[in-house]
Formats: sequence, C-alpha cells, structure tokens
Amino acid sequence: MENLIAVFILIVIVGGAGTYLIKAKRSGVKCIGCPAGGACSDNNKIKKKKLEGPVIAKKTIVISGMHCAHCVKSVTDSLNRIDGVAARGNLSKGCVEILLDREVEECVMISAVEKEGFSVDSIRS
Repeated sequence: MENLIAVFILIVIVGGAGTYLIKAKRSGVKCIGCPAGGACSDNNKIKKKKLEGPVIAKKTIVISGMHCAHCVKSVTDSLNRIDGVAARGNLSKGCVEILLDREVEECVMISAVEKEGFSVDSIRS
C-alpha cells in the first residue's frame, strides 16, 4: 500500500512539472527557471567595455550555472564593474573571456562572479 502511495505522489509531481514546462514553452518562455522570468533575449547585445590602457593579459574564467543570456549578462556586468577588467561572456562554452589593462587579483574576479550566484570552476591564462 505504501508503495502505491509513493508511486502516486511521484506521478503527481512529475506530471505537474511536465505540465508546467509545456505551458511555459507554449507561452513563449525561452529560459525556464531564469531569474529574469524567462524573458531573456536571444541576442547577446551586451555593451563592450573599453579599457583605459593597453591589454596586458587575457584570461578565461570557466563558470558553473550559466544557463541563459541573463546569466551571462549578470556575470559580465559584475566583472565589468571592476577597474581594469573588460569581460565578454560565452554561454555555449560556459565561460567569460577577460581582458586586463592592469594587474587584478583573481580573488576579486572570483568574488564578482560568486556575488551573482555562480561558481568559478577554473581560471586560465
């Protein structure tokens, strides 16, 4: 009897989740679970930040948890607020490319990413 109740509860939960996904997709939501409410745009028109000086280093930050254009925008905006950093996100690769015109400690960039709710997997030069 307990097994039947457990199976019934699982069917209700899975059925409800499936119904939610189908309704969301039919209503035009592009990114289910997105902090922007699924209103992410498909175009990645993120303003490029100009650095004050010449580029002295280039790094790639691999980030976990970026699932949509809104995620990429929030991470790049946070990184671009750091003096000497110009960031450009790549959703398909799950990373952000960083150009630096001065020395910036990695812990500062990691903190900016984590402040947006994501985690840094690695930083490559």
